[in-house]
Amino acid sequence: MSWYKPADIGFAARRQLADLGQGARLFVRLLTTLVPAFRRFGLIRDQIHFLGNYSLAIIAVSGLFVGFVFGLQGYYTLQRYGSSEALGLLVALSLVRELGPVVTALLFAGRAGTSLTAEIGLMKAGEQISVMEMMAVDPVLRILAPRFWAGIITMPLLAAVFSAMGIIGGWVVGVLMIGVDSGSFWSQIQGGVDVWQDVGNGIVKSVVFGFTVTFVALLEGFEAQPTPEGVASATTRTVVTASLAVLGLDFILTALMFTI
Repeated sequence: MSWYKPADIGFAARRQLADLGQGARLFVRLLTTLVPAFRRFGLIRDQIHFLGNYSLAIIAVSGLFVGFVFGLQGYYTLQRYGSSEALGLLVALSLVRELGPVVTALLFAGRAGTSLTAEIGLMKAGEQISVMEMMAVDPVLRILAPRFWAGIITMPLLAAVFSAMGIIGGWVVGVLMIGVDSGSFWSQIQGGVDVWQDVGNGIVKSVVFGFTVTFVALLEGFEAQPTPEGVASATTRTVVTASLAVLGLDFILTALMFTI
């Protein structure tokens, strides 16, 4: 006995295609708001403060503790091969290439992404978006665009803070606690980390992740059902979808960056 009828499968497929179409339309609409949104930069500035400043504490503390862990694990691994002086290089490359952008994006999705989805969803549930449309105010340009571009700007800045705090954490554990030579620690970083190849790739990743996480958060909020349950469900989908998208894109970007 079949649990699903062909009509149910067709309806589900059609609904998924409709959702993809709505997402694509919103994506294109947001891209066209670049110039109009930056003409009112004050709105973007306020969202940068909201998204970045309120996420700064968790990003900085998380980066510091990740650096602590990398300092310990890296030292005892490198010590087996007599290369403990390369601890700084190991910590720095791991952070600026991979962990900085990826972990920052995951934390950003859990902190700022859920806030964006809940905010937009509650505005929709309170019919504020419908009122704006009745007043001939474009909600995409007025509400979504400033948050979208602010998220793209904020993510690389937060990733840089995460990586910097992680390197400081590795230095505290490696130099102050274990006794690695401080000059070797910093000279290995200075000589081994390439600005364009390593730091540049990390910046590209963080921009792409900021683009993805912010868009997913705004899309889920804008398409959420105008009920408390709908907003809660959209917030959950934001975390799950954005996190999976970040991890998948990280693999694709890493493969492209190290094969081209």
